Amino acid sequence: MLNNLRFATAIHILILLEKNPEVWMSSEYIAGSINVNPVVVRKEIKNLKALGYIQSKEGKGGGAKLATDAEKITLAAIYRSVSEDQKGKLNSPNPACPVGRQINEHLTDLYEEINKKTEEVLGQYTLENYSKQFK
Repeated sequence: MLNNLRFATAIHILILLEKNPEVWMSSEYIAGSINVNPVVVRKEIKNLKALGYIQSKEGKGGGAKLATDAEKITLAAIYRSVSEDQKGKLNSPNPACPVGRQINEHLTDLYEEINKKTEEVLGQYTLENYSKQFK
């Protein structure tokens, strides 16, 4: 669901890179912008690199850059890449309880509907058009 720190972190990283296309941006700089530990940024950079969204270079003068045109990256695709499966987040209720034996099934249906609607909205945005609001 959208209450996802990884989604916010990934979007932040990608917008910084989109706004500075000629710069190899360091994880320390990005972490300073997000106000998180650089380790968090490096983990997300690794994920975004595996998805083909960014490229990275190690060493002096290294950092990260976009590897894909910002117009080809949708916010829905980013959301899917960082979303966790909610099935592992369900409770273990009492099966003898009439609510307990059904709650997880109904919550799963609700989570799936919420994710579908969220992806529909996010699918209307590309990284390029979303980042235009940041001046």
